[in-house]
Amino acid sequence: MTNDNYGLFVGLVTLDLIYLAETAPKNNQKIVAVDYTVAAGGPATNAAVTFSHLGNQATVLGVVGSHPMTQLIRQDLANCRVAIADLDPNHTAAPSVSSIIVAQATGERAVVSMNAVKTQAPSASIPLDSLQNIDIVLIDGHQIAVGHAIAQLAKAKNIPIAIDGGSWKPGFEKILPFVDYAICSANFHPPNCHTTTEVFAYLRSLNIPHIAITHGEQPIQYFSAGNSGIIDVPQIQAIDTLGAGDIFHGAFCNYILQGNFTDALTKAANVAANACRFFGTRRWMDFHC
Repeated sequence: MTNDNYGLFVGLVTLDLIYLAETAPKNNQKIVAVDYTVAAGGPATNAAVTFSHLGNQATVLGVVGSHPMTQLIRQDLANCRVAIADLDPNHTAAPSVSSIIVAQATGERAVVSMNAVKTQAPSASIPLDSLQNIDIVLIDGHQIAVGHAIAQLAKAKNIPIAIDGGSWKPGFEKILPFVDYAICSANFHPPNCHTTTEVFAYLRSLNIPHIAITHGEQPIQYFSAGNSGIIDVPQIQAIDTLGAGDIFHGAFCNYILQGNFTDALTKAANVAANACRFFGTRRWMDFHC
């Protein structure tokens, strides 16, 4: 299926080393993995892969660089038909690497990552044609200066903007006033916000028209066009929850271009739940059409 929509996904690009083990290791314990996989990762990157898989054209705007390890990232994204707009092609340091252990019994994961702390790019590094023919923008908050500039440019062009609010990142307050769709996790806590009610109030005060907060396997809470409610998510036996939120965001970007907010949330939840039935962030795609 091809939708011929173009999405720009702004933020983190990592190399993910993912291990499936019976349990996470204890102090000074060595364990043997049951399975492993290597893939490009990061919220914006996994969302772009999902958006592409659902029949669209996706570009990741982030720092990749020229270190030999980046060939693994480039090859994986090429396999997934995701283009790369590199904010710092001459960056010679190793890319951000995430090491992830997924517990076989529960599907829960432990992650160690550098994120984009050492690879922040200035807004001047944005390619001039970044928003050409773009139908939707997703910003994950890992490249604040770039995300802020892209949000301003997209708003001026009436391109809808979504954020992946996995967690609060300093500088998000600059981006949020431009956002159309704030899709956040229960771990998203703006300053002085400690409850879901306070988070909704904060985001609504910025005149964001469509807001959703996900709670894992629990129902999604939403506010849209003056209405609030909840959306149930599929109940499944999770094998691996790694990247489920990223996949949700990529699927949301696909479905919001086809329908309304609540329908997009419902369909995105179905895709993310299905992905949790498989190990890693790619294998679910072999069983989804």
